[in-house]
Amino acid sequence: MKSFASDNNSGIDERVINAIIQTNNEDAFGYGDDEWTRKTEKLFKDTFGEETFPLIVFNGTGANSVALQIATRAFESILCAETAHIYVDECGAPCKMTGSQIRPIATKDGKLTPDLILPYLHGFNDQHHSQPKTIYISQCTELGTVYTKEELKALTEFAHKYNMYVHMDGARLANAAVFLNTDLRSITTNCGIDILSFGGTKNGLMIGEAVVVLNPNLAASAKFIRKQSAQLASKMRYLSCQFIPYLQENIWRENAIKANQSAQYFKDALSEFPEIEFTQKVETNALFLKMPKTWIDEMLNKYFFYFWNEDNNEIRLVTSFNSTKEDIDGFIDVLKKTALK
Repeated sequence: MKSFASDNNSGIDERVINAIIQTNNEDAFGYGDDEWTRKTEKLFKDTFGEETFPLIVFNGTGANSVALQIATRAFESILCAETAHIYVDECGAPCKMTGSQIRPIATKDGKLTPDLILPYLHGFNDQHHSQPKTIYISQCTELGTVYTKEELKALTEFAHKYNMYVHMDGARLANAAVFLNTDLRSITTNCGIDILSFGGTKNGLMIGEAVVVLNPNLAASAKFIRKQSAQLASKMRYLSCQFIPYLQENIWRENAIKANQSAQYFKDALSEFPEIEFTQKVETNALFLKMPKTWIDEMLNKYFFYFWNEDNNEIRLVTSFNSTKEDIDGFIDVLKKTALK
């Protein structure tokens, strides 16, 4: 059964597999004291800036939990959109591991703004209240929308004015950069982001993400927090080596282009059905739309995807780097037959 449920369901880029195989030819020191991790760290510095402090971790929830522990203490609070991954989809892990209160904020498109955040900034220096400290954003958002450079700079300037940090969850940062036709540094370091969770498994890697500390003031405790969070891999070279071709050969960009283009092709095909209503702009590789419930039920017999809001007949379709025109055409053909029933 073909999946349009998530780009987590896609395969591994062959160049990444080859990198892992080549790394397996000899013994190496553990816990990141190896040549592949050193090279990967250098590539992160080349990509995001010389003061960057990168930490390779196992997965996205681990990356977010480590990053938020670095930026936030237990008596401080984390502000995020109500659709944020850390609030909806991580089983409370960031809350448990930081000990911090998470304050969700309602948004129409998954994007936070200074005006939306401002009403939550109160109780500073009052010992009875959690102290607002970290703003969490996703780029792209959980709704597939993308922050512009201007929007990011407005957020970071606002946060720093209140002595707060901005943590960016970049699980799909590559897709956002492709949409904006820019490089990775331009929408992170250059916009004042303090700490980044950098994803790869949704875009061709097998396993592993990175916590990228961009604000040097946050670097001192980072490696200790990673270890205490059980995110320090003993055979780290097998995680690190994947990022070498991913960054060096611009696989991140190539694969994100494929995924985004597939989503636009999908959108154009779905737009031919007057019964279908898109609920969000299609800016990256996720499509949010409503269609008749009978259609959804029929399509779920042949394709794997998720409801986003079942009460509203809203679903989410996600393309990936290995989605093909034939995959999408097949979905559309079945949908046409379903619509005629």
